[in-house]
Amino acid sequence: MSWVYFATFAMLAVGGVLTLWRLLRGPRSLDRVLALDMLLVLIIAGVAVGMAMTGRGLSLALLLSVSLLSFIGSISAVRLVERWESHR
Repeated sequence: MSWVYFATFAMLAVGGVLTLWRLLRGPRSLDRVLALDMLLVLIIAGVAVGMAMTGRGLSLALLLSVSLLSFIGSISAVRLVERWESHR
């Protein structure tokens, strides 16, 4: 079963590298906001896989709070960028 966790972490790492590339390379502000949101999703998924690997659910409150903050932050950033680009 440990190879499943290793493969999952490897896929999350590849996704993280590609997301960082989009974050740095993104031509528009919305691309960067989406990449930052995706990076937070990958971090949450990594913590969830770590919880499954150890069999402990101690970080469940952390996962819920970070996912809620990520959701609210993404919506706020998109609204801000949308208003900023409409005034340009």
